[in-house]
Amino acid sequence: MVNAVLIALGVLATACSWTGAAGVRMLPADRAAEVVYVALGDSTVEGVGATTAGNNYVGRLDARLRDRYPRARTVNLGVAGATSYDVRDGQLERAVALKPHLVTLSIGPNDITAKVPVKIYAENLEAILGRLAADTQAVVVVNLLPDLAVTPRFRNRDSAPLVGRLSAEFNDVVTRLAKRHGALVVDLYEASRREVPGHPELLAADGYHPSDLGYARWAELMWDAVRTRLGS
Repeated sequence: MVNAVLIALGVLATACSWTGAAGVRMLPADRAAEVVYVALGDSTVEGVGATTAGNNYVGRLDARLRDRYPRARTVNLGVAGATSYDVRDGQLERAVALKPHLVTLSIGPNDITAKVPVKIYAENLEAILGRLAADTQAVVVVNLLPDLAVTPRFRNRDSAPLVGRLSAEFNDVVTRLAKRHGALVVDLYEASRREVPGHPELLAADGYHPSDLGYARWAELMWDAVRTRLGS
């Protein structure tokens, strides 16, 4: 459906050092390790648009992890409608307490639709990524926001230019803060701009959330980042 070559283009592997520590964070080399994966974020993390929980990107990453680490377990803290503040206030503490080896974060579209200023989004993201860097040993993977303006919900509407501009501005924040805190960045923005307009099957019936196929694609891009941190 989609050229596999695009997978390699979709990942910005910012292989930065740990905040306050030397070296790059890696997942365990021991395949018998009880790896804990925690997913933070919004409706895309909860899995809105997927036909089953296993078909969203978190479920697909869980399956790939368990292929590598049979004793791995996943805790999905994503909540539909969550903003960056909701992750900071309602999900982050629980995530840290789980002592995760891997954390994925997908947050931002609800901040845009709720008209959260970019500055406030940046403050919340700084708090989230900074806490994960300081108080966990997790490999952290954060995705850029897809370009919301290319989805049927916004395309050809008066709000499309503003939504498109904010998507790019929020992504500048994600890129900058991920680099600061040693998180990996997965580029869903360019992937969405290339792929969504010509492949409506990547979106669910609401014209906004990913479909099963869209989540499968999302998981491919996320896994490309995760596998760079698999212990040898």
